[in-house]
Amino acid sequence: MAPSAPRTRAATALRMKQISLDNQGHTIRRLRAQLDTERRVLATTNKDFEDTQVDLEASHKVIDGLTEIGLSMSKKIEKMKVKKQQVKANHVECHQKFQARIHEAEDSMQAQHLIIESLVEENDGLLKKIQGLQEANNAPAPFDDEWEEEPEE
Repeated sequence: MAPSAPRTRAATALRMKQISLDNQGHTIRRLRAQLDTERRVLATTNKDFEDTQVDLEASHKVIDGLTEIGLSMSKKIEKMKVKKQQVKANHVECHQKFQARIHEAEDSMQAQHLIIESLVEENDGLLKKIQGLQEANNAPAPFDDEWEEEPEE
């Protein structure tokens, strides 16, 4: 048994080296499979990242567009406010002018009313004077309250 012992030891050593190499080969294959899986995950993640980046850029463009629209609308609103204030100021001015005209017309009407009242009083005074003169002269009254109709021809 002595001569086979070194052979057995060498065979065992070779067998152990073979097992070690097989284990390393198995580990290498498993690591390569993991590497391939990680590469596929990384590729998917990169694709998702690129898609997200494209979506983000599109969102930025939309936001920029909306911001521009908002600024434009703000300018229009400011213009409308200014216009509204101008219209209001014009309305107030016209209202004041019409009020002044109304007051002038009312004052004129009051003045005319006073003139008419004074003329009516003067007319009454003149009629009384005339009646007094007619009574003093025994003349018929020319101003009766009744109108005489002229005969038609």
